[in-house]
Amino acid sequence: MGGGLMEPSRNIRRQPAWHVFASEFGEATLNEKGSGEYDPSFVITRLGAKINRCLVAGLLERVEARETSSGQTMYQGQLRDPSGLMYFSVGDYDPESARESILGLSRALEEGETMHVMMVAKARWYQTDEGAIYTSLRPEEVVRIDPSRYSAWLARTANATLARLAAYERAQPVVSEGPAAMKQAGIPDHLVPGLSLALPHYDGASVEQYRLHVLQALDIAEGRMDAVRTEPAKLPVHGGEEAEGEAPSGGGSDDANEVMKQLIATLDQGQGVDYETLIRNMGARGFDAGLADTTLDALFDEGSILEPNFGWYRLVE
Repeated sequence: MGGGLMEPSRNIRRQPAWHVFASEFGEATLNEKGSGEYDPSFVITRLGAKINRCLVAGLLERVEARETSSGQTMYQGQLRDPSGLMYFSVGDYDPESARESILGLSRALEEGETMHVMMVAKARWYQTDEGAIYTSLRPEEVVRIDPSRYSAWLARTANATLARLAAYERAQPVVSEGPAAMKQAGIPDHLVPGLSLALPHYDGASVEQYRLHVLQALDIAEGRMDAVRTEPAKLPVHGGEEAEGEAPSGGGSDDANEVMKQLIATLDQGQGVDYETLIRNMGARGFDAGLADTTLDALFDEGSILEPNFGWYRLVE
């Protein structure tokens, strides 16, 4: 990522933090080690996320202090998001701010408080003597968050997951032809390196399960499901059981209107929401692209939404 042999602190670009759900991260068994002392290492998911750092959030369920063989104290815990569990550990070698945050949250947890936290963390993996591979996190920053911030994280992570799912499906028939063919097929540049490694390594991905987790996350973000639950719920695809071979149906235009308005309200971070994001999110909820496009036109004609810039939509306040 850097140039010549200069001071590492000036020469290494900080890796971006991926928005990722626990299920995608926890299923990863592929890693890439940096070739040099200061080169980053990565955990590569089935959907092609090449993760050195990630931004995760969830219900803090457990924090335990353990003594290491060297006499240091290690704090280990777990976060639960709508898709499952993420495991993290903080030791004496980690940033002091992260240790202090975890200690404070641990005390609150012991007093019976229920809380959601968000953390920026480094991705880690380890392999057992039997060959099993597990992922974990080393937090860099940890903060307690309110429901609105958790909902915003859920919506953004759901959108990022949908984008990776779309890229994963487009990449399958062209990955053997190389990166140039993948880019020509519409794969975003930042996903080409990870998908180039993930598709030959993994024997497929649980696409429908990932879509289900997106639905669960959106239901929580939009207030239709309680965020505090012991286990991730098993939700049906919007519209109920479908005949074999048929695409899921999201219901009529009235349903589509309400879902579209809720999506815009949830995903709008101040700039509006772009067309592709809305179509993907409607698709995840069982509404086909044609109905989603018609719904946008209808809401615009009735004055419920604005198009401040071409292809970007906002609710009328």
